Amino acid sequence: MKLWLVRHAPVLLAPGSCYGALDVPADDGATRASALALAEVLPQGLRVSSSPLQRCEQLTQVLQGLRPDLTVGSDARLREMDFGNWEGRRWDAIAQSEFDAWTADFAGHAVGGHGETVHAVMQRVGAAFDELRDQDADAVWITHAGIIRAAQLLARGIRQVERADQWPLDATACGQWRTLELSFKHSR
Repeated sequence: MKLWLVRHAPVLLAPGSCYGALDVPADDGATRASALALAEVLPQGLRVSSSPLQRCEQLTQVLQGLRPDLTVGSDARLREMDFGNWEGRRWDAIAQSEFDAWTADFAGHAVGGHGETVHAVMQRVGAAFDELRDQDADAVWITHAGIIRAAQLLARGIRQVERADQWPLDATACGQWRTLELSFKHSR
């Protein structure tokens, strides 16, 4: 089966801002351009699951308007990681000591003081990923860079990430997508 991993369009925040769980809108023009390009390549009748954050819902709504054959729904497990008190701050304004604390306990550190852990993100994305096994049909996730990275790990059979150097560095650009060919013939 094929999983389409689609990242929302660029958000309306200053470049370099941390906006994981921050519910900010995306650029309307870029959202429409992304939806138009995606509408041209998606097969008929796919199930589209979207993060409930508005930047993803915007893209989902435009796509559904262009492709009413798609079945759409919201899935909170596809929301981006909560970065706690880092949300809305510039990445370069976050103290190196805060990054060091996270990388020292990459799986279990509550990012930004009270945000999510990487372990929690992998758990919730893993639960959504496991549902794909049961559905055994091509699907689309409209989501975020961190969730796409988690899905890539899950597709390789990696369910736990202990160290920062195990986390994928490459990110799908805003408004773009990648696909994963998944085979669920073997048990978890």
